[in-house]
Parts: sequence; C-alpha cells; structure tokens
Amino acid sequence: MGQKAITIFQTCIPLFQVLSDNHRQSILLTLSEKGHMTVNEITEHSSLSRPAISHHLKLLLEKGLISVEQKGTQRYYSASLHASVDLLKQLVAALEEECL
Repeated sequence: MGQKAITIFQTCIPLFQVLSDNHRQSILLTLSEKGHMTVNEITEHSSLSRPAISHHLKLLLEKGLISVEQKGTQRYYSASLHASVDLLKQLVAALEEECL
C-alpha cells in the first residue's frame, strides 16, 4: 500500500471503529430507512435502552455519520453519510491508482 493510501486509510480508522458495532450499524440503517427520528422513536426499533441509544447516537454524531436538528424540545437525528462516503471513495481511488 502506498503512502497516499496509508494516510487515507489511517484517516478512515475512526470511521471503521465506530461502524464496527452492530448496534450502531442497526441505528444507522434504521435512520437511513426511516428518515429523521427522535431518540424515543429509534428506541422503539431497538432492544437497547434509551440511554444506550443516546450513547451510540453521540458516537455516530461525533464521527459525522448522523446529523441532529432541534425542533422545539425534540432533537431529530438523521443519517448523514456524504462526508464518510467521500472519504471511502478517496481510499478506493488511492488503492486503484496503485494497482494500475
């Protein structure tokens, strides 16, 4: 693996780590399918407690995989994958360059 690909891969490691958890994967898939949802709505689709869902949402939010919008007293979460997908595309492109 060339230096460019290694650098991009190292940038991707936190993304891979947060996505390695099955519960976070499930939350992200639920948000992708259902659109914007509150913590309570997400909890209804999960076997996890509300505090556990909140913890996973915090981690997903920190890595930019979801976004949050405040409407009155409710916080609505939604999938926000553009930046992560762009980063993964850069990694694939760097790896493809090395193969050609």
